[in-house]
Amino acid sequence: MEDTPMPEPLRRAVHQLVSETVQQCQEVLRYTEPDRAHDWKRMTLYRATDAADTMDMASMLIAAYCQRTGMALDTLASYLQIKQQRRRAGGPTDAERAHLAGLLGEEAPAEAQEQGLARTRYWRGQFAAENAQEWEDDPQKLFTEAVLHGLSARLCDDVDALDHYLPPHVAELARKVAGALEVPQPAAA
Repeated sequence: MEDTPMPEPLRRAVHQLVSETVQQCQEVLRYTEPDRAHDWKRMTLYRATDAADTMDMASMLIAAYCQRTGMALDTLASYLQIKQQRRRAGGPTDAERAHLAGLLGEEAPAEAQEQGLARTRYWRGQFAAENAQEWEDDPQKLFTEAVLHGLSARLCDDVDALDHYLPPHVAELARKVAGALEVPQPAAA
């Protein structure tokens, strides 16, 4: 393995793209809240796909650099995990529909009756639904949400908005995060 650092302009570009993605992810979470019932479908899809596309841009920038520096194409393909890449243009597949049926406690669709990805995704949906409350209270999940919301509130300079759309325990954590990010003012002389 080569141990040269990432070129500084590329590093700054990747940091910018990751920052944009984090903001888009926070908006995905924001649009899942009950007060956003009127446009959650549109906005969660917009922001989730924006986040995926922005991370794709970061990946492709890094891949272009790797290609430029002579990385073997099979190594690059391996690092890009191209077998995992799926296109959104085709819309949801049998596997996503099966996963949703499992989440919603519905009967397994016909395609999930057979062995394969759809059946696995149906089981995954059932498991997620059965353990939803445990995951809702998972400290790591709560902390992640609080960090995203607190960061956004600090960037928008609207910390008070946290109280209007978050469950109280998440809002409290997000306020602490926003407070920690506050720029201290010099003491008056």
